Amino acid sequence: MTQAVRILGIDPGLQCVGFGVVDSTGHQLQYVASGTITTTHLPRDNLPARLSVIFKGIVEVVERYQPQEAVVEIVFVNMNPQASLLLGQARGACLSSLVHQDLLVAEYTALQMKKAIAGHGKAAKAQVQEMVKRLLNLPGLPGPDAADALGLAITHAHARHSALAHQLYAAATKTVPAGQVRAGRVAHRQS
Repeated sequence: MTQAVRILGIDPGLQCVGFGVVDSTGHQLQYVASGTITTTHLPRDNLPARLSVIFKGIVEVVERYQPQEAVVEIVFVNMNPQASLLLGQARGACLSSLVHQDLLVAEYTALQMKKAIAGHGKAAKAQVQEMVKRLLNLPGLPGPDAADALGLAITHAHARHSALAHQLYAAATKTVPAGQVRAGRVAHRQS
């Protein structure tokens, strides 16, 4: 029997950090929680205070939901270098908080998440929200930042399950003598 793993997804942002928590048991996913950590109540020019809110907010989420693994979106440089730098610092606060709490952290791009959730990397926010709602059997649409975070957690759950299946297959085929694996199939030797 496969044991459940609790996964925390984080969609980093300087004004709003989305989080989503799911339990993954094999192919089964169960919604646990989602929401946002916001810094909009602080002055825009007080970067240290905003990063502190993000760091401490993630500490609270981890303490409350006790995930075993986490996943954070990889962000890319956009046309505005200042905005990219600020977003990178927010992402760093997220990563630092997770690592500080001894969580394993995986990383995926928005393109990878959108492909895994909606089937194509150009999916709009509304499409991601709708697919997350369907995949987790939610009664309503999650907010856009929470949906992205849940999408990251789902992406990691599927990738994790595929990697585990690959490891099990590799372990099972290790006992086959050399030259006995042909065309992707395992040949069993008659004794």
